[in-house]
Amino acid sequence: MANGRTFQRVCVALAFGMAASVASQALAASTAAPIVVGLNADLSASTRQAGESFRRGVVLAMAEINRAGGVLGRPLQLLIRDHRSNPARGVDFLEEFAQTEGVVAVIGGAHTPTAIAQLDAVHRHGIPYLIPWAAGTKLVKNGHSPNFVFRISAPDYMVGPFLIRTAIDRGFKRPGLLLWNTSWGRSNEKAMTGALKDLGMKPAGVEWFNTSEADMSAQIDRLVEKGADVVMLVANPRDGAVAVRSMARQNPAERTPIISHWGISLGEFYDMTADVLPAVDLSFLQTFSFLRPPIAKRADQLFEAYCAKFEDCGTRESVPVPGAVAHAYDLVHLLAMAIEKAGSTDRNRVRDAMESLKTYDGVMRRYRPPFTNERHDALDASLFILCRFGPNGAILPMTPADG
Repeated sequence: MANGRTFQRVCVALAFGMAASVASQALAASTAAPIVVGLNADLSASTRQAGESFRRGVVLAMAEINRAGGVLGRPLQLLIRDHRSNPARGVDFLEEFAQTEGVVAVIGGAHTPTAIAQLDAVHRHGIPYLIPWAAGTKLVKNGHSPNFVFRISAPDYMVGPFLIRTAIDRGFKRPGLLLWNTSWGRSNEKAMTGALKDLGMKPAGVEWFNTSEADMSAQIDRLVEKGADVVMLVANPRDGAVAVRSMARQNPAERTPIISHWGISLGEFYDMTADVLPAVDLSFLQTFSFLRPPIAKRADQLFEAYCAKFEDCGTRESVPVPGAVAHAYDLVHLLAMAIEKAGSTDRNRVRDAMESLKTYDGVMRRYRPPFTNERHDALDASLFILCRFGPNGAILPMTPADG
Protein backbone atom coordinates (compact mmCIF):
# COMPACT_ATOMS: atom_id res chain seq x y z
CA MET A 1 0.00 0.00 0.00
CA ALA A 2 2.86 2.35 0.88
CA ASN A 3 4.46 1.61 -2.46
CA GLY A 4 1.16 2.44 -4.17
CA ARG A 5 0.92 5.78 -2.35
CA THR A 6 4.54 6.53 -3.21
CA PHE A 7 3.91 5.75 -6.89
CA GLN A 8 0.82 7.98 -6.84
CA ARG A 9 2.79 10.86 -5.28
CA VAL A 10 5.52 10.45 -7.90
CA CYS A 11 2.95 10.50 -10.71
CA VAL A 12 1.29 13.61 -9.30
CA ALA A 13 4.66 15.29 -8.93
CA LEU A 14 5.63 14.41 -12.49
CA ALA A 15 2.32 15.61 -13.86
CA PHE A 16 2.59 18.85 -11.89
CA GLY A 17 6.16 19.30 -13.11
CA MET A 18 5.22 18.79 -16.75
CA ALA A 19 2.27 21.17 -16.45
CA ALA A 20 4.48 23.74 -14.76
CA SER A 21 7.10 23.31 -17.49
CA VAL A 22 4.54 23.89 -20.27
CA ALA A 23 3.14 26.88 -18.39
CA SER A 24 6.62 28.35 -17.86
CA GLN A 25 7.45 27.85 -21.54
CA ALA A 26 4.25 29.59 -22.57
CA LEU A 27 4.98 32.46 -20.15
CA ALA A 28 8.51 32.83 -21.50
CA ALA A 29 7.20 32.83 -25.07
CA SER A 30 4.60 35.45 -24.21
CA THR A 31 7.26 37.89 -22.98
CA ALA A 32 9.81 37.29 -25.77
CA ALA A 33 9.94 39.22 -29.03
CA PRO A 34 7.43 37.66 -31.44
CA ILE A 35 8.21 35.85 -34.66
CA VAL A 36 5.99 37.55 -37.21
CA VAL A 37 4.25 35.88 -40.14
CA GLY A 38 2.56 38.03 -42.76
CA LEU A 39 -0.84 37.24 -44.26
CA ASN A 40 -1.23 38.83 -47.71
CA ALA A 41 -4.71 37.84 -48.84
CA ASP A 42 -8.06 39.03 -50.15
CA LEU A 43 -10.21 39.83 -47.12
CA SER A 44 -12.82 42.09 -48.71
CA ALA A 45 -13.24 41.33 -52.44
CA SER A 46 -14.29 38.38 -54.61
CA THR A 47 -12.29 35.66 -52.81
CA ARG A 48 -12.67 37.06 -49.29
CA GLN A 49 -14.09 33.82 -47.91
CA ALA A 50 -10.82 32.12 -48.80
CA GLY A 51 -8.78 34.90 -47.20
CA GLU A 52 -10.81 34.72 -44.01
CA SER A 53 -10.48 30.94 -44.00
CA PHE A 54 -6.68 31.28 -44.32
CA ARG A 55 -6.73 33.65 -41.39
CA ARG A 56 -8.74 31.28 -39.25
CA GLY A 57 -6.50 28.32 -40.02
CA VAL A 58 -3.42 30.40 -39.21
CA VAL A 59 -4.92 31.75 -35.98
CA LEU A 60 -5.82 28.25 -34.77
CA ALA A 61 -2.35 26.86 -35.50
CA MET A 62 -0.57 29.82 -33.91
CA ALA A 63 -2.68 29.60 -30.77
CA GLU A 64 -1.86 25.92 -30.44
CA ILE A 65 1.85 26.51 -30.98
CA ASN A 66 1.99 29.47 -28.59
CA ARG A 67 0.20 27.53 -25.84
CA ALA A 68 2.99 24.95 -26.09
CA GLY A 69 5.71 27.57 -25.66
CA GLY A 70 6.01 29.14 -29.07
CA VAL A 71 8.93 28.63 -31.45
CA LEU A 72 12.48 29.01 -30.19
CA GLY A 73 10.89 30.29 -26.99
CA ARG A 74 9.11 33.10 -28.87
CA PRO A 75 5.42 33.52 -29.72
CA LEU A 76 4.17 33.53 -33.28
CA GLN A 77 2.32 36.69 -34.30
CA LEU A 78 0.21 37.40 -37.38
CA LEU A 79 0.47 40.65 -39.38
CA ILE A 80 -2.44 41.04 -41.83
CA ARG A 81 -2.80 42.94 -45.08
CA ASP A 82 -5.80 42.87 -47.46
CA HIS A 83 -4.75 42.95 -51.12
CA ARG A 84 -8.39 42.70 -52.37
CA SER A 85 -7.27 40.40 -55.22
CA ASN A 86 -5.38 43.35 -56.70
CA PRO A 87 -1.92 42.31 -58.04
CA ALA A 88 -0.37 45.75 -57.46
CA ARG A 89 -1.57 45.83 -53.84
CA GLY A 90 -0.28 42.29 -53.38
CA VAL A 91 3.19 43.31 -54.55
CA ASP A 92 3.19 46.44 -52.38
CA PHE A 93 2.32 44.42 -49.28
CA LEU A 94 4.90 41.76 -50.10
CA GLU A 95 7.53 44.50 -50.28
CA GLU A 96 6.32 45.84 -46.93
CA PHE A 97 6.51 42.43 -45.28
CA ALA A 98 9.96 41.74 -46.71
CA GLN A 99 11.29 44.97 -45.25
CA THR A 100 9.61 44.63 -41.84
CA GLU A 101 11.87 43.43 -39.06
CA GLY A 102 10.78 40.14 -37.53
CA VAL A 103 8.71 38.89 -40.49
CA VAL A 104 10.02 35.41 -41.26
CA ALA A 105 7.53 34.34 -43.96
CA VAL A 106 4.40 35.39 -45.84
CA ILE A 107 1.22 33.37 -46.36
CA GLY A 108 -0.60 34.27 -49.57
CA GLY A 109 -3.22 33.31 -52.18
CA ALA A 110 -5.96 32.45 -53.24
CA HIS A 111 -5.98 34.46 -56.44
CA THR A 112 -3.36 33.02 -58.81
CA PRO A 113 -2.74 36.20 -60.86
CA THR A 114 -2.21 38.23 -57.66
CA ALA A 115 0.17 35.61 -56.26
CA ILE A 116 2.12 35.30 -59.52
CA ALA A 117 2.67 39.06 -59.52
CA GLN A 118 4.54 38.71 -56.20
CA LEU A 119 7.01 36.02 -57.28
CA ASP A 120 9.78 38.37 -58.40
CA ALA A 121 9.67 40.29 -55.11
CA VAL A 122 9.53 37.03 -53.12
CA HIS A 123 12.74 35.81 -54.69
CA ARG A 124 14.46 39.20 -54.83
CA HIS A 125 14.02 39.54 -51.07
CA GLY A 126 14.44 35.83 -50.33
CA ILE A 127 11.37 35.48 -48.11
CA PRO A 128 9.50 32.17 -47.80
CA TYR A 129 6.08 32.44 -49.45
CA LEU A 130 3.56 29.84 -48.26
CA ILE A 131 0.43 29.16 -50.31
CA PRO A 132 -2.59 27.46 -48.69
CA TRP A 133 -4.86 28.01 -51.70
CA ALA A 134 -3.92 28.95 -55.26
CA ALA A 135 -3.60 26.42 -58.03
CA GLY A 136 -1.57 28.04 -60.82
CA THR A 137 1.20 25.68 -61.91
CA LYS A 138 3.79 28.44 -62.31
CA LEU A 139 3.43 29.57 -58.71
CA VAL A 140 5.60 26.66 -57.59
CA LYS A 141 7.18 25.62 -60.88
CA ASN A 142 8.42 29.18 -61.23
CA GLY A 143 11.98 28.74 -62.53
CA HIS A 144 13.61 30.33 -59.48
CA SER A 145 16.53 28.62 -57.77
CA PRO A 146 16.51 28.52 -54.85
CA ASN A 147 12.73 28.40 -54.82
CA PHE A 148 11.11 30.23 -51.88
CA VAL A 149 7.52 29.12 -52.62
CA PHE A 150 5.93 26.22 -50.71
CA ARG A 151 2.35 25.13 -51.24
CA ILE A 152 -0.36 23.04 -49.63
CA SER A 153 -2.99 23.32 -52.33
CA ALA A 154 -4.34 21.61 -55.42
CA PRO A 155 -1.96 22.54 -58.28
CA ASP A 156 -3.35 22.82 -61.79
CA TYR A 157 -0.92 20.31 -63.27
CA MET A 158 -2.61 17.74 -61.02
CA VAL A 159 -6.13 19.20 -61.13
CA GLY A 160 -6.39 19.17 -64.93
CA PRO A 161 -5.83 15.41 -65.28
CA PHE A 162 -8.07 14.72 -62.27
CA LEU A 163 -11.00 16.72 -63.67
CA ILE A 164 -10.64 15.26 -67.17
CA ARG A 165 -10.41 11.72 -65.79
CA THR A 166 -13.47 12.40 -63.64
CA ALA A 167 -15.42 13.58 -66.69
CA ILE A 168 -14.42 10.53 -68.73
CA ASP A 169 -15.21 8.16 -65.85
CA ARG A 170 -18.69 9.70 -65.64
CA GLY A 171 -19.26 8.82 -69.27
CA PHE A 172 -18.61 12.14 -70.99
CA LYS A 173 -16.77 11.96 -74.29
CA ARG A 174 -16.46 15.54 -75.51
CA PRO A 175 -15.36 17.96 -72.77
CA GLY A 176 -15.49 21.63 -73.67
CA LEU A 177 -13.39 24.16 -71.75
CA LEU A 178 -14.80 27.46 -70.46
CA LEU A 179 -11.89 29.37 -68.95
CA TRP A 180 -11.14 32.69 -67.27
CA ASN A 181 -8.79 34.71 -69.47
CA THR A 182 -5.97 34.98 -66.92
CA SER A 183 -2.78 33.13 -66.06
CA TRP A 184 -4.92 30.74 -64.00
CA GLY A 185 -7.16 29.96 -66.96
CA ARG A 186 -4.16 29.41 -69.23
CA SER A 187 -2.59 27.14 -66.65
CA ASN A 188 -5.72 25.00 -66.74
CA GLU A 189 -5.95 25.04 -70.52
CA LYS A 190 -2.45 23.54 -70.65
CA ALA A 191 -3.23 20.95 -67.96
CA MET A 192 -6.58 19.84 -69.37
CA THR A 193 -5.60 19.74 -73.04
CA GLY A 194 -2.48 17.82 -72.03
CA ALA A 195 -4.57 15.33 -70.09
CA LEU A 196 -6.90 14.87 -73.07
CA LYS A 197 -3.94 14.42 -75.41
CA ASP A 198 -2.64 11.64 -73.18
CA LEU A 199 -5.99 9.92 -73.75
CA GLY A 200 -5.82 10.44 -77.50
CA MET A 201 -8.51 13.12 -77.33
CA LYS A 202 -8.99 16.84 -77.91
CA PRO A 203 -11.38 19.30 -76.25
CA ALA A 204 -14.60 19.88 -78.16
CA GLY A 205 -13.69 23.54 -77.95
CA VAL A 206 -12.01 26.14 -75.77
CA GLU A 207 -13.89 29.33 -74.89
CA TRP A 208 -12.60 32.27 -72.85
CA PHE A 209 -14.29 34.95 -70.78
CA ASN A 210 -13.00 38.16 -69.24
CA THR A 211 -13.63 39.43 -65.75
CA SER A 212 -17.15 40.74 -65.10
CA GLU A 213 -18.80 39.63 -68.32
CA ALA A 214 -22.58 39.86 -67.97
CA ASP A 215 -23.50 36.81 -70.04
CA MET A 216 -21.65 33.72 -71.28
CA SER A 217 -24.44 32.27 -73.38
CA ALA A 218 -22.46 32.84 -76.58
CA GLN A 219 -19.47 30.86 -75.30
CA ILE A 220 -21.74 28.04 -74.11
CA ASP A 221 -23.60 28.01 -77.44
CA ARG A 222 -20.35 27.63 -79.35
CA LEU A 223 -19.23 24.75 -77.12
CA VAL A 224 -22.58 22.97 -77.57
CA GLU A 225 -22.43 23.51 -81.35
CA LYS A 226 -19.01 21.86 -81.36
CA GLY A 227 -20.43 18.83 -79.60
CA ALA A 228 -19.41 19.42 -75.97
CA ASP A 229 -21.32 17.10 -73.65
CA VAL A 230 -19.79 18.58 -70.47
CA VAL A 231 -18.33 21.99 -69.67
CA MET A 232 -15.09 22.18 -67.67
CA LEU A 233 -15.28 25.54 -65.89
CA VAL A 234 -12.40 27.56 -64.42
CA ALA A 235 -13.76 30.68 -62.72
CA ASN A 236 -13.84 32.61 -59.49
CA PRO A 237 -17.21 33.15 -57.73
CA ARG A 238 -18.73 36.09 -59.62
CA ASP A 239 -17.79 34.94 -63.11
CA GLY A 240 -18.69 31.39 -62.20
CA ALA A 241 -22.14 32.59 -61.21
CA VAL A 242 -22.55 34.23 -64.63
CA ALA A 243 -21.54 30.97 -66.33
CA VAL A 244 -24.02 28.90 -64.31
CA ARG A 245 -26.87 31.38 -64.77
CA SER A 246 -26.11 31.40 -68.51
CA MET A 247 -26.27 27.60 -68.58
CA ALA A 248 -29.59 27.64 -66.70
CA ARG A 249 -31.06 29.86 -69.44
CA GLN A 250 -30.26 27.30 -72.16
CA ASN A 251 -33.00 25.08 -73.51
CA PRO A 252 -33.17 22.04 -71.22
CA ALA A 253 -32.01 19.75 -74.05
CA GLU A 254 -28.86 21.87 -74.49
CA ARG A 255 -27.89 22.24 -70.83
CA THR A 256 -24.68 20.34 -70.35
CA PRO A 257 -23.34 19.35 -66.94
CA ILE A 258 -20.60 21.57 -65.51
CA ILE A 259 -17.52 20.23 -63.72
CA SER A 260 -15.71 23.16 -62.13
CA HIS A 261 -12.38 23.94 -60.56
CA TRP A 262 -12.64 25.06 -56.94
CA GLY A 263 -12.68 28.82 -57.56
CA ILE A 264 -16.48 29.00 -57.35
CA SER A 265 -16.38 27.83 -53.72
CA LEU A 266 -14.48 30.88 -52.42
CA GLY A 267 -17.10 33.60 -52.18
CA GLU A 268 -20.74 34.46 -52.75
CA PHE A 269 -21.29 32.06 -55.64
CA TYR A 270 -24.03 30.10 -53.90
CA ASP A 271 -25.99 33.21 -52.91
CA MET A 272 -25.81 34.43 -56.51
CA THR A 273 -27.01 31.14 -58.02
CA ALA A 274 -29.21 29.39 -55.44
CA ASP A 275 -32.37 30.03 -57.44
CA VAL A 276 -31.02 28.37 -60.62
CA LEU A 277 -28.76 25.62 -59.22
CA PRO A 278 -31.55 23.00 -59.30
CA ALA A 279 -31.62 23.41 -63.10
CA VAL A 280 -27.87 22.82 -63.57
CA ASP A 281 -25.83 19.66 -62.98
CA LEU A 282 -22.86 21.27 -61.19
CA SER A 283 -19.98 19.59 -59.37
CA PHE A 284 -16.64 21.05 -58.33
CA LEU A 285 -13.22 20.22 -56.92
CA GLN A 286 -12.26 20.28 -53.25
CA THR A 287 -9.43 18.77 -51.22
CA PHE A 288 -10.95 18.57 -47.74
CA SER A 289 -14.29 18.21 -46.02
CA PHE A 290 -15.05 17.93 -42.32
CA LEU A 291 -17.73 15.43 -43.41
CA ARG A 292 -15.25 13.08 -45.10
CA PRO A 293 -11.75 14.07 -43.94
CA PRO A 294 -8.51 12.26 -44.79
CA ILE A 295 -7.66 11.74 -41.08
CA ALA A 296 -10.80 11.77 -38.95
CA LYS A 297 -9.16 12.28 -35.55
CA ARG A 298 -7.13 15.29 -36.65
CA ALA A 299 -10.14 16.81 -38.41
CA ASP A 300 -12.25 16.36 -35.26
CA GLN A 301 -9.61 18.18 -33.21
CA LEU A 302 -9.45 21.03 -35.70
CA PHE A 303 -13.24 21.36 -35.83
CA GLU A 304 -13.45 21.46 -32.03
CA ALA A 305 -10.79 24.18 -31.90
CA TYR A 306 -12.57 26.08 -34.70
CA CYS A 307 -15.87 26.08 -32.82
CA ALA A 308 -14.20 27.06 -29.56
CA LYS A 309 -12.57 30.07 -31.24
CA PHE A 310 -15.15 31.35 -33.73
CA GLU A 311 -18.67 32.20 -32.59
CA ASP A 312 -20.22 31.67 -36.03
CA CYS A 313 -19.27 27.98 -36.06
CA GLY A 314 -22.30 25.89 -36.89
CA THR A 315 -22.27 22.38 -38.29
CA ARG A 316 -19.38 20.63 -40.01
CA GLU A 317 -20.87 21.21 -43.43
CA SER A 318 -21.38 24.94 -42.78
CA VAL A 319 -17.69 25.84 -42.40
CA PRO A 320 -16.85 28.11 -45.37
CA VAL A 321 -13.93 26.94 -47.56
CA PRO A 322 -12.90 24.16 -45.17
CA GLY A 323 -9.91 23.20 -47.30
CA ALA A 324 -8.39 26.66 -46.88
CA VAL A 325 -8.67 26.33 -43.09
CA ALA A 326 -6.99 22.91 -43.08
CA HIS A 327 -4.26 23.88 -45.57
CA ALA A 328 -3.31 27.04 -43.68
CA TYR A 329 -3.34 25.22 -40.36
CA ASP A 330 -0.91 22.58 -41.61
CA LEU A 331 1.34 25.15 -43.29
CA VAL A 332 1.83 27.13 -40.07
CA HIS A 333 2.77 23.98 -38.18
CA LEU A 334 5.28 23.10 -40.90
CA LEU A 335 6.72 26.61 -40.80
CA ALA A 336 7.10 26.37 -37.02
CA MET A 337 8.91 23.05 -37.41
CA ALA A 338 11.23 24.59 -40.00
CA ILE A 339 12.10 27.53 -37.75
CA GLU A 340 12.88 25.13 -34.90
CA LYS A 341 14.98 22.98 -37.23
CA ALA A 342 16.85 26.02 -38.53
CA GLY A 343 17.39 27.23 -34.98
CA SER A 344 16.94 30.70 -36.40
CA THR A 345 14.51 33.07 -38.09
CA ASP A 346 17.00 33.72 -40.89
CA ARG A 347 14.82 33.42 -43.99
CA ASN A 348 17.36 31.48 -46.05
CA ARG A 349 17.89 28.97 -43.29
CA VAL A 350 14.14 28.59 -42.77
CA ARG A 351 13.67 28.01 -46.51
CA ASP A 352 16.35 25.31 -46.46
CA ALA A 353 14.74 23.72 -43.40
CA MET A 354 11.34 23.57 -45.13
CA GLU A 355 12.93 21.33 -47.75
CA SER A 356 14.46 18.99 -45.17
CA LEU A 357 11.55 18.37 -42.77
CA LYS A 358 11.02 14.66 -42.25
CA THR A 359 7.50 13.95 -41.02
CA TYR A 360 4.40 15.68 -39.73
CA ASP A 361 0.97 14.23 -38.95
CA GLY A 362 -1.26 17.00 -40.22
CA VAL A 363 -4.95 17.49 -40.85
CA MET A 364 -4.61 16.96 -44.59
CA ARG A 365 -2.25 14.00 -44.51
CA ARG A 366 0.72 12.31 -42.91
CA TYR A 367 3.50 14.22 -44.62
CA ARG A 368 6.45 11.88 -45.29
CA PRO A 369 8.08 14.35 -46.04
CA PRO A 370 6.05 17.47 -46.79
CA PHE A 371 8.59 18.98 -49.20
CA THR A 372 11.90 18.12 -50.84
CA ASN A 373 14.47 20.03 -52.84
CA GLU A 374 12.66 18.98 -56.03
CA ARG A 375 9.05 19.09 -54.79
CA HIS A 376 7.46 22.12 -53.16
CA ASP A 377 3.86 20.88 -53.51
CA ALA A 378 2.75 18.90 -50.46
CA LEU A 379 -0.55 17.49 -51.77
CA ASP A 380 -1.36 15.13 -54.62
CA ALA A 381 -4.44 14.02 -56.52
CA SER A 382 -5.18 11.20 -54.05
CA LEU A 383 -6.71 13.89 -51.81
CA PHE A 384 -8.94 15.47 -54.48
CA ILE A 385 -12.70 15.03 -54.17
CA LEU A 386 -15.74 16.25 -56.09
CA CYS A 387 -18.46 18.11 -54.22
CA ARG A 388 -21.87 19.65 -54.78
CA PHE A 389 -23.67 22.48 -53.05
CA GLY A 390 -26.29 21.38 -50.57
CA PRO A 391 -28.93 23.43 -48.75
CA ASN A 392 -27.76 26.89 -47.68
CA GLY A 393 -24.56 26.51 -49.65
CA ALA A 394 -23.13 23.60 -47.68
CA ILE A 395 -20.27 21.92 -49.55
CA LEU A 396 -21.09 18.21 -49.66
CA PRO A 397 -18.72 15.49 -50.90
CA MET A 398 -20.14 13.40 -53.73
CA THR A 399 -20.38 9.63 -53.54
CA PRO A 400 -20.09 7.22 -56.50
CA ALA A 401 -23.88 6.97 -56.51
CA ASP A 402 -24.11 10.70 -57.30
CA GLY A 403 -22.79 9.98 -60.82
